[in-house]
Amino acid sequence: MPHRRAARRSSNCAGARIGWSTDEAGAMTGPVLAAIRDALHDLPTPPLRGVLWRSLGLTLAIVAVIWAIGTRLISGFAGDLAGAHPIDVPYFVTIVGWLAGLLSGGVLLVAAAFLIAPITTAVAGIFLDDVAEATERGRYPGEAPGRPMPWRESLGQALRFTGLSLAVNLVCLAVALIPGVGLVAFWVGNGWLIGREYFAFAARRMLDRPAAQRLAAAHSGAAFLAGLAAAAVLSIPIVNLATPLFATVTMVHLVKRLSGSRPVAGTVPQARQ
Repeated sequence: MPHRRAARRSSNCAGARIGWSTDEAGAMTGPVLAAIRDALHDLPTPPLRGVLWRSLGLTLAIVAVIWAIGTRLISGFAGDLAGAHPIDVPYFVTIVGWLAGLLSGGVLLVAAAFLIAPITTAVAGIFLDDVAEATERGRYPGEAPGRPMPWRESLGQALRFTGLSLAVNLVCLAVALIPGVGLVAFWVGNGWLIGREYFAFAARRMLDRPAAQRLAAAHSGAAFLAGLAAAAVLSIPIVNLATPLFATVTMVHLVKRLSGSRPVAGTVPQARQ
């Protein structure tokens, strides 16, 4: 009917103003939501649970060491400074050192909330291929499993991603005090970065480099939406320690849906749900 066609044209125009038509947005959100659903289902399963605990343990150990060393250095420096400029107050140096340790501990905890992304990225990079392989073999047994990237390419990608993650989150930390900007910048910056890098990682396991780059370019919007979901997880304390694993599993499912099946000879590929 005419009014329905007009409403649809209006909806499409509204979508075009943000870069996507209604049909394009629907085509992106369906696979993304399905990939997120599958990732949430897979993470507690035994093949991934062990990797999750190892990654969490190592990440927490690194954060604890940084926090302990940072507070000790700052409180020691403040105590030395107070000793060099004493004031006639009982236990002045001790009080200054204690207050410096308390304040620095709080500041480092706030900073850790923003720097947890590069820390977890660096740690989880050790386990990402294991996570991707467990997901591929467990959920897509009739398809050819992915292949780890060559070690030089993998190392370069890991270093680039860790550096970009550190830079993005330092910027987010710098604007954190601006009302209404800090959290949005955190979500958008990390959503873009996670979507781009983890999608590229999952695609590269299944395709050669040119094909993986073409797939990433064709589905950058879907990768960004999936990255936003991972960035939302990243903003939740404690839960954010599992972000790299969640992002990896989500992107494996997303790439599988967008690239089509690659059945092993003699098997019947499973239908995508």
